Amino acid sequence: MKEVKLLGLWYSPFCHRVEWALKVKGVKFEFIEENLQNKSPLLLESNPIHKKIPVLIHNGKSICESMVIVEYIDETFEAVGTSFFHKSEKAKEKVCEMLKILDNELKDKKFFVGNKFGFADIAANFLALWMGILEEATGIILVTKEKYPNIYAWRDEYINGNKEYLPSRDELLAFFKARFQAATTPPYSN
Repeated sequence: MKEVKLLGLWYSPFCHRVEWALKVKGVKFEFIEENLQNKSPLLLESNPIHKKIPVLIHNGKSICESMVIVEYIDETFEAVGTSFFHKSEKAKEKVCEMLKILDNELKDKKFFVGNKFGFADIAANFLALWMGILEEATGIILVTKEKYPNIYAWRDEYINGNKEYLPSRDELLAFFKARFQAATTPPYSN
């Protein structure tokens, strides 16, 4: 059994980013609430240079900085997302739980931190362009205007405001359609 611990603060958006990644991947973990006024020996030992949260501890190995941790989680743990695009109901439920949380975070806001585009929006770029393309490529539609109105509006705002920085939607769609078709087509046999 792999041991996974997350040192963090319940109110930190950086810790929630890591929690979300762990939950989406279906990774069981122990959340250890820290006190930044009285840092625990485990935090000081796990992040001796910066002494900051979040810190992910996986089998005794410490990983720091939320985006680095998210990348590590993505590369290390089997994805619920992979199951999602293979029409797993349990995976879809987990993704929908996360979408509901994000939709609520965007309530009465144009972007994640208010009316100004920021780092949190950049960190959520998968949700902006790629998820819509993957939905179209697989035929599994999760984000509708009716079900997640805030995400839907944010996604449109994100794409329309960043078109010059995003890859071609048509090229991405063709790429992912081909990938999913190849993944679902049985190998040729005589």
